Amino acid sequence: MRLLLLEDDELLGEALRDFLRDEGHAVTWARRLAELLPRQHEEFDALLVDWQLPDGSGLDWLRGLRQRGVSIPALMLTARDLLADRLQGLDSGADDYLVKPFALSELIARARALVRRSQARTGNELRLSTLRMDLEARRAFIAEEPLALSAREWDVLGFLLARAGKVVAKEQIASASNGWEQGVSDNAIEVCVSRLRAKIEPAGLQLRTVRGLGYLLEEMPAAPAAKA
Repeated sequence: MRLLLLEDDELLGEALRDFLRDEGHAVTWARRLAELLPRQHEEFDALLVDWQLPDGSGLDWLRGLRQRGVSIPALMLTARDLLADRLQGLDSGADDYLVKPFALSELIARARALVRRSQARTGNELRLSTLRMDLEARRAFIAEEPLALSAREWDVLGFLLARAGKVVAKEQIASASNGWEQGVSDNAIEVCVSRLRAKIEPAGLQLRTVRGLGYLLEEMPAAPAAKA
C-alpha cells in the first residue's frame, strides 16, 4: 500500500513510518499540513491522519478533501476517545477512527481493511491491486493490459473480487456462473479456480484455499523491506 502519514509527534511518527515500511508499504510522513503539496493526496491508497497538527486541524483538512470529492479512505488517529469526538470524526469524512495509544498490528489491519473495501467496487468496476474488471463492457485488465477470461472465469472472478478478503464457499462459487448447470462437480470448480490463480498472479493477488470453508481472494503479502 501507498500510505500518507500525517502525524506531528516525532517519536510516534518515526515508529509508525518504520513499522509500515518494514511491513513492505510505501510511506510518506508529513508533520505539518504545510508540508503537503496541493494534490499530493492523489498518490496514496490510504490516509492516516492525526486530528490536531501544529498548523491546523487534520480533521478540517480531511473535511476539505471530501468536499472536493476526494474519496481516498482515511483513518483518523487521535487521543480523543469521547463518543462525541468519534462521531464528529466519522461524520467529517474519516472512514475509521483509532484512539491512541494503539497496537501497530491493529493500525495496519484497519488500513488494509479500508483499502480492500475501497478497491472492491467503484461504480461499474471491480478493482484490487492492478486487477480491474469493467462490469459494463465485461472486460478485465491487469495493469491496464487485457486479461483473457472465459465466460465462466469472468463470472467466478467477479464474484470473488466483489467479496475480496472474505472466505467464499464452493457452493456460492457454483451459483455465481450462469454457464454452470446445477450439480456442478467440485472438480470443475477447482479447475476454474486453478486457472484463475495463474491468471491473477501477475496482479500480485492470490486465491487461497481455506480448508473446509472455501476460497479467499486477497493481495499477496508484501515482502519485508530489506534493512540496511
